[in-house]
Amino acid sequence: MVLASSFIGYLSSFASSLPSVVEQGFIWGIMAIGLYLSYKILDFADLTVDGSFALGGITLAVLMKAGVPVGVAMLVAFGAGLLAGLVTGLLHTFLGIPAILAGILTQIALWSVNLLVSKGLANVGIDIRNQFVLVRSLTDMQKLYSILFLIGFIAAIIGLLYWFFGTEMGSAIRATGSNETMARANGINTTWMKIIALSISNGLVALSGSLSAQFQGSGDINMGKGAIVIGLAAIVIGLAIFKKAKKNFALHLVACVVGATIYYFVYQLVLSLNISTNLFKLLSAAVVAVFLGVPYLRKKINFGKWGKKNA
Repeated sequence: MVLASSFIGYLSSFASSLPSVVEQGFIWGIMAIGLYLSYKILDFADLTVDGSFALGGITLAVLMKAGVPVGVAMLVAFGAGLLAGLVTGLLHTFLGIPAILAGILTQIALWSVNLLVSKGLANVGIDIRNQFVLVRSLTDMQKLYSILFLIGFIAAIIGLLYWFFGTEMGSAIRATGSNETMARANGINTTWMKIIALSISNGLVALSGSLSAQFQGSGDINMGKGAIVIGLAAIVIGLAIFKKAKKNFALHLVACVVGATIYYFVYQLVLSLNISTNLFKLLSAAVVAVFLGVPYLRKKINFGKWGKKNA
């Protein structure tokens, strides 16, 4: 009887946390979409995202504290992310710095930039009366409004990206990521395509950071730590679920959001089971490694079977 009562209490507690899980999943899904553009479309391992995510959150918090409307603050946060991606792109293309090192250099620089923006404060609070995404402590109806807003916001982002990557410039970016040599041979300026793609990517990551700051009620210089792992986990999990939609760009973007939501669902499940949160980054890295390694192992096993069959 005691066990049954405890289990019911656990289910009730877990169910009450689901709206917050969905909100976080949607917010980080936007970050995963940004990472998808650099990692999958451009084939660029961009480590800038940890810094640009925090940059978006800090920028929004500082502006809102100064009385700037939330919509304007989000646009400025997006612009700050564009600049972060621009720096990474310039370091890589004009200075010839390898992709990973270019991202690391920008990420390190953004730590100081974030402190400058926040005037040395590690955490900047937000007035919760003037934001789109509401913190977890508010009513269920307000949480519902937040979720509906995020659904519409994500749909708009996916629609704009679907349109953009169908244009001449968007197609040039995709061609650059698929085969840079061939793209250059066809007259595409691959240097600027990389810079534009990295700027858009980090702009979306910073936009996600601005929403995350609203969700938690403050902007924090540490809020982007581990963003690259969460983003990769979301992409890998989402694409594994939508594996049949290999050539559907819009569904791939939706998959990123679904993957992020599943990630936070598992995260909440881990917290509910009282598993030490100190182990969660390890578990996240293991999940990403497994999902990335399974396709390779599957090909290797199938190739081995094919070889034996034709021996």
